[in-house]
Amino acid sequence: MFILNRLIAVLCLAILPALATRAESAKITFILTNDIYSMGDTLMPDGKRRGGFARLAAVVKAERDKARGSGGHVVLAHGGDTLSPSLMSGIDGGAHIITLTNMIAPEIFAPGNHEFDFGKAVFFKRMSEAKFPIYAANLRGPDGKPLENFKDRAIVEFGGVRVGLTGAAYDDTPRVSSPENLKFLPTVPAMREQAEALRREGADFVVAVMHADRKQSADLAATNTTDLILTGHNHDLFISFDGRVATAESSYDSHYVTLIDVAIDVTIADGKRDVKWWPQFRVIDTATVTPDPEVAAVVSKYEAELSRELDVPLATLAVVLDSRNIAVRTGEAAIGNLIADAMRKKTGAVAAVTNGGGIRGGKVYPAGSTITRRDVLAELPFGNRVVTIDIRGRDLRTALEGGFARMADAAGRFPQVSGMKIEIDPRRPPGKRIVKIRIGGTPLNPNRIYRIATNEFLARGSDGYDTFGKAPTLLPVDDSPLLANEVMVYLRNLGTVKTGVEGRIDAVRK
Repeated sequence: MFILNRLIAVLCLAILPALATRAESAKITFILTNDIYSMGDTLMPDGKRRGGFARLAAVVKAERDKARGSGGHVVLAHGGDTLSPSLMSGIDGGAHIITLTNMIAPEIFAPGNHEFDFGKAVFFKRMSEAKFPIYAANLRGPDGKPLENFKDRAIVEFGGVRVGLTGAAYDDTPRVSSPENLKFLPTVPAMREQAEALRREGADFVVAVMHADRKQSADLAATNTTDLILTGHNHDLFISFDGRVATAESSYDSHYVTLIDVAIDVTIADGKRDVKWWPQFRVIDTATVTPDPEVAAVVSKYEAELSRELDVPLATLAVVLDSRNIAVRTGEAAIGNLIADAMRKKTGAVAAVTNGGGIRGGKVYPAGSTITRRDVLAELPFGNRVVTIDIRGRDLRTALEGGFARMADAAGRFPQVSGMKIEIDPRRPPGKRIVKIRIGGTPLNPNRIYRIATNEFLARGSDGYDTFGKAPTLLPVDDSPLLANEVMVYLRNLGTVKTGVEGRIDAVRK
């Protein structure tokens, strides 16, 4: 009996290490999309069509099908910015975007600044319609408390591997959008706090999905509290891995979709979990993807609806609007004033400048007539965005001098303005034609920094507006609102257009 007991004891000691050590493993594919505004695909300069919800859906469905067949797992992450800006969103407040996103249901969504473009009430309404979880650990109510139905963090298990998820909204949203009294905590400290909490709660692998600029991503990576950072906002195709932290962003409009395949192995010994993982990156050019037919059918329905909506009147004219070249390229024009006013209203800038050459309808709208969305698109056909720049007074004057430099040629650079009054002498040589400029009733201060709204074309320094191209922008150009959309919203809010020629540009002819 003694020998038997000793034998049992020896066997138990041999078995205990095996019982104390075990392993878990999982293969997870993280799919990232971000900054997707266009419901349909886009014809690109190389002649190929990319992006849109139907192509994105095809990528997501293919990866989910593959994972089901191989025992893998998929996490679709959305880095935010999608409710706006688009023509359809200007009509339905982004409702169609939520419907399309629900068809692929991300596992995690982090709001971008454009989620708040229609105000707090519309944001909450759209988010309530979402059939996917919304993570915003740095977004708080007016009282500073977490918002109901929004997540700070969560741990999900894949094959025994614990993956921690957290997300953050764009923390500069109050400056660039309309969240009203909602509060935004600084992104990097908030994400670090959530990541550390997830580690304490047992996460083996931590993922932060956030709408944030590249510096914030780098600052978070430097803390070594997260393993994978998935972002939106910069609109570029970006992949980085330093051996500890992987970071990615997927261009915009799903032109490209980034996938990160991660094999995670966890060894558990004496209650401690040792985690090893390594990423493999795949970039899918959606020009090579056949659109998903189910989602494509819904997109087609919305596009037909948009076409009908374009003929809906926006406003009645109490004045004549003349968009012929002779009107918009040689002097102040009522339609130019209207467009510039819409730009200034949207951005809250002190003044706005657009170029007459960007107004292309070439027609006269009589007083008493109505103007439709289709009319606005005819007048503003280039897909320009409203860009806000901070520019010194002397540089603003230089840019405007460029705008008046080719008056005799009726050049398209002639400025149409809002919030300022300019006196010019056309007899003077180019570069010296401005007699005086007043902004908000006050003479231009050459040393002051002015916040100016302009169009994308001029913001790039085109058409003689060189100093505009050197001025810092409030938002990246590709992240700025659509000019045509903002003019439509402005017209609809006016109801009746009374803006005429008001002496904003006064040509001295003594």
